[in-house]
Amino acid sequence: MADAGGRTAGQDRGRRTGGAVLGSRPAHAVRLRPRPGPTDRAATTASAAERTVPWLRVAAAYSWRLILVGAVVYGVFTILGRFQLIAVAVFLALVVTSLLRPIADLLDRVLPRSVSVAVALVGSVLLLFTLLALVGNAVVGESAKLAGEFRGGIHRIELWLQQPPFRLSPGKLSDLQRQVVNYLTTHRASLLSSAVSGLGRVVELITGAALALFTSVFFIHSGERLWGWARDQLLPSGARQSWDRAGYAAWRTFAGYTRGIIIVAATNAVLVGVALFVLRVPLALPLTLLEFFATFVPLVGSPVALGVATVVALAGRGPLTALAVLILIVVIGQLEGHVLHPLVMSWAVRLHPLAVAVSVIAGSIVAGVIGAIVAVPFISVIWAVLSALRQPRAPDPLGPDR
Repeated sequence: MADAGGRTAGQDRGRRTGGAVLGSRPAHAVRLRPRPGPTDRAATTASAAERTVPWLRVAAAYSWRLILVGAVVYGVFTILGRFQLIAVAVFLALVVTSLLRPIADLLDRVLPRSVSVAVALVGSVLLLFTLLALVGNAVVGESAKLAGEFRGGIHRIELWLQQPPFRLSPGKLSDLQRQVVNYLTTHRASLLSSAVSGLGRVVELITGAALALFTSVFFIHSGERLWGWARDQLLPSGARQSWDRAGYAAWRTFAGYTRGIIIVAATNAVLVGVALFVLRVPLALPLTLLEFFATFVPLVGSPVALGVATVVALAGRGPLTALAVLILIVVIGQLEGHVLHPLVMSWAVRLHPLAVAVSVIAGSIVAGVIGAIVAVPFISVIWAVLSALRQPRAPDPLGPDR
């Protein structure tokens, strides 16, 4: 009895604990769903938010990244503004290097490296001083003649303004001349202080030119060794291949832009010089050199230089010659925008004209004329680096520990 009762009780307990009772539903059918915890509730809310406003999530992701990039760019420009002289000197050294490095490499085939670098630098400096001497002699030689032509030109302009459609009376023109003289007399002190500050700027210009020349010596002689040293000392081994790829793209774009703008500026200067000599405009050689250097400011420099030539032509040769120079401005602008830049610059700089215009205006706001000159190559280099880094990375044949 006891054994039977014990077995019966044990079997009942086994059926109650280990198996299901006959006639009842399976245990898994009556299992309740667990209540969601805080983590599950947050995940459900996040997934619902992603499904509801995906554009807001994407906009927020782009926003904080753009804010970070803007802060970095502002910090870089602030630092460069504090050390403007050094930054301009290094930029000029890079320009000189991009122009003279091929000449030094060519001379390196027959001369030692140091001698080839010295010949390239000294020859370029002598060429620049020769051009400046020619311009100075032209200005000094034509100064007396130019003064007489300007007086006659101003008289012709006065007679022209008295005729239709302007019909200005001689009294108004005399009042205008008197106001100009009074302004110069009243602001003589401020003009003298501006001239003195201009002398200080000349000293800074000479210092920057000397620093640029000193820096370009090392860039031309052993720029790749300086690059390799900076890469190996500052970067981990895993980032060196990307750094080399970005640096190669940046230098190729910068050198291509510099050589291209030199070609465009030389072509514009030759065309302007020939036209000014044919039209017998005074100071044709200095105006040609002004056109050459003004072309380095895209979209703005060449029209400004030709505007100065128009004023000189109006005062020295009369309205018809000035009108011919104005037509020259239009023709050269069309030639530069539709022929020279697409042919010369397309392989080095691939920027939309709107991006060029905006970058020039922004650079001029930040740093004046220097910013307008630096803006386009700076934006071009950044775009080239980003394009190079977006490309798939090639495997390093030397391994990651090189």
